[in-house]
Amino acid sequence: MKKVIIFLAATLLVVLAACGSETGSNNDSDKGIDTITLADAGWDSIRVHNSIAQTILEEGYGYDTEVTSGSTAATVQGLRDGDINVYMEIWTDNIKEVYEEATEAGDFETVSVNFNDNVQGLYVPTYVIEGDEERGIEPYAPELRTVEDLKKYPEVFEDPEDPGRGRVINAPSGWAVNEAITEKFEVYGLEETMNNFMPGSDAAAVADLVDSYEAGEPWVGYYWSPTLITAKYDLTLLEEPEYDEATWNETKATEFPPNDVVVAVHKDFPEQAPEVYEFLQNYETSSELTGEALVYMDENGVEPDEAAKWWMTQHEDLWTSWVPEDIAEKVKDALQ
Repeated sequence: MKKVIIFLAATLLVVLAACGSETGSNNDSDKGIDTITLADAGWDSIRVHNSIAQTILEEGYGYDTEVTSGSTAATVQGLRDGDINVYMEIWTDNIKEVYEEATEAGDFETVSVNFNDNVQGLYVPTYVIEGDEERGIEPYAPELRTVEDLKKYPEVFEDPEDPGRGRVINAPSGWAVNEAITEKFEVYGLEETMNNFMPGSDAAAVADLVDSYEAGEPWVGYYWSPTLITAKYDLTLLEEPEYDEATWNETKATEFPPNDVVVAVHKDFPEQAPEVYEFLQNYETSSELTGEALVYMDENGVEPDEAAKWWMTQHEDLWTSWVPEDIAEKVKDALQ
């Protein structure tokens, strides 16, 4: 009787092992990964590029996707740790030390340059310097040219919560660029007359700028391109000394360095999803192309995913060049 029980038990184990092996094969779908996680560090252009990539990944390659939101520091760490698989917009020089450290350590891999024709710094509405005859606005600070000049104009950019001092809108505190602006405050002596104001979010900074612009009032603060704001409004970038690496590293007292905005993946991703890795190696746009989607979002009141799909219908020749023909056909069918 014992021999029969042992035989039946052994047989059952073999059957269960076979079933488990078969089930595991179905779940893995021979891909090594089922859900691809992308980073959202808090601005619209990365959300548009995420949506473009997600449409191709889901409709073309059959992957599930999800997005992890957080500050630049948190999402880059997530990429290093493998909690995030793909980062569609790493502004390399904004996080130069961390980027170089992670790259040298092999924690993640840069696969392509999304765009490199972007600019960033402290902007004012152009009417602050030149006026606007159509709107009946006289120049507020016709001699304003440089970031350092700002300390001469606290009354023009008056802080509503601290009369007698000016206000410069920095980037949100969770953003890497915030520290660079803060260092510029010290080296240019802006703290003598100006307050370094950190908005709670990009949306708060934008709302402050738009309210001032629509009212024809002075405003100064950090922004960058490609964005809806720089595409839609007439803004002037305040000048700084030409970029010099040694000076930048020591004091930040130059214009922002050239900034490749790259697509990066976690170190394990090339083996987990080699066909997607190959697609991302071909991913390349520009500030102008990205700005088109951002303007469409604003003018039509849509979310980044809808803007991304519109963008893909407008630039089919571009994105179809990133993927094999059979994948492109699946995505095109889904977009119809």
